[in-house]
Amino acid sequence: MSKPIRVIVVENQTVVRQGLVAILSFHDDVDVVGEAQNGLEGIKVVEELKPDVVLLDLMMPVLDGLSTIPKILEIAPDTGIIIVTGYGQAENIFKAIKSGAKGYLLKDSSHEQLVDAIKSVYQGEAFIPPSMALRMIREMNEFSPEINDKHSLTKREMETLKLIAQGLSNHDIAKEMVVNGRTISKYVSNILQKLHLENRTQAALYALREGITELDDE
Repeated sequence: MSKPIRVIVVENQTVVRQGLVAILSFHDDVDVVGEAQNGLEGIKVVEELKPDVVLLDLMMPVLDGLSTIPKILEIAPDTGIIIVTGYGQAENIFKAIKSGAKGYLLKDSSHEQLVDAIKSVYQGEAFIPPSMALRMIREMNEFSPEINDKHSLTKREMETLKLIAQGLSNHDIAKEMVVNGRTISKYVSNILQKLHLENRTQAALYALREGITELDDE
């Protein structure tokens, strides 16, 4: 058995935090190694434990989630951050993704979605459930239109972007396009550079907004 994914839960509501920990305790491939009740505590725990994934609330005292994201990534750049929040306000979620978060869940999401999100982000993939992505796209009026230009992408880069938006990892994209993994890594790097995007999650949302790929509304 491979090593479990090491997770830290940063959430100020004790009941919610304990609930997340309890849910994850039933999964052998996930190990909650630390907890914190605000962003400042969370940064200290991350610095000490260097987890694989952080579940991060947005609305917290002392230091909120948006302010916490860049500080976590500064000390642990390989750590994947999943926003777990009680409401789906598109503007704040967009800001969180722009700051470096790779996934987004509502607190009333299913246990299965929670574990799927952790595994996806651990593997370097974006995780935003289709209905949430579509809600964000509808609510966001702008997505850096002054610098994003999908027409600058090559045909193969466009194919790659479409598959990123469908949630495929680099390994799966390589199999789908019948090329090696290094080629896909180069395509992904080119996409982010040309579209002035920070990460795969932004790329996925961009592809959905521009109609490059579509998801069924849940």
